Amino acid sequence: MLRRHGPFSMSVSTTPAYIGPMRINDDITIEDWELTESFTRASGPGGQNVNKVSTAVELRFEAERSPNISLPIKTRLRRLAGRRWTADGAIVLFVQDTRSQARNRELARERLAELITKASVAPKRRIKTKPTYGSVKRRLKAKKERGEVKALRGKVDE
Repeated sequence: MLRRHGPFSMSVSTTPAYIGPMRINDDITIEDWELTESFTRASGPGGQNVNKVSTAVELRFEAERSPNISLPIKTRLRRLAGRRWTADGAIVLFVQDTRSQARNRELARERLAELITKASVAPKRRIKTKPTYGSVKRRLKAKKERGEVKALRGKVDE
């Protein structure tokens, strides 16, 4: 659905076709109501095509309201998304890499899937390590030597 306005205004259209649920992994499936796609004219090179066809895709995923994503994953997703996370808890991805609307649409979905996959992997806990006996001895010896060198820099008494 393409709406034409003045010569310099952006035309926006929303997803006309049914896409279906998006499967991320065995546990996470994103339903179609959680995704909203809108299309705008892309900037950059493209000749006359860039002025006529709405190829840029803005994919909006309602992450905060998603029942299929657990709270820890949502927390990591918010950190990974950065400024793409909106105040109302949605992730907005804007893709205008190619001149094809279909390809940009695929890229946007791939990037969202990649982001969610990264967020679903829990980071490893850091195991505190104790410095070895030898490394502690070497450090203290080096400090002592350095202190002696600095002590020799003082004023000479006659």
